[in-house]
Amino acid sequence: MRFKGRMELEHGLKPIDIAPVINVIFLLLMFFMITPSFTTDSAITVNLPKAVTSEAVNYGDTQLVVSADNRIFLDGSAVTLDDLKGRLKAMAKRNLAILIKADSRANLGKIVEIWDTCKLMGIKQISIATGQQ
Repeated sequence: MRFKGRMELEHGLKPIDIAPVINVIFLLLMFFMITPSFTTDSAITVNLPKAVTSEAVNYGDTQLVVSADNRIFLDGSAVTLDDLKGRLKAMAKRNLAILIKADSRANLGKIVEIWDTCKLMGIKQISIATGQQ
């Protein structure tokens, strides 16, 4: 009496097709090579001022960036101070937090003006990003 399993052993094992394995490995390699390019913080380069007493905090719901030439960006798109007021009023109704990332060469008066505008529009939680010294 011959069993099927015994016949396979006598005639050799079936060849294993490794093409799908190579395809999966290649896709995983591509995934891990491309993923870091999507994790950039923002496209606007900002040199944050250094502070000895800075603490690590969670990012706010919204990031407001002030570049070195005093341009204002809200969540990556450029806005004027008047546009910012309207958007901040809508954000205050949803009780969102704001993280201000200002370049160290930005005008302090502009940063204070933005901070004051946030307070006037009803934003309760405002943080300023700094780098550790």
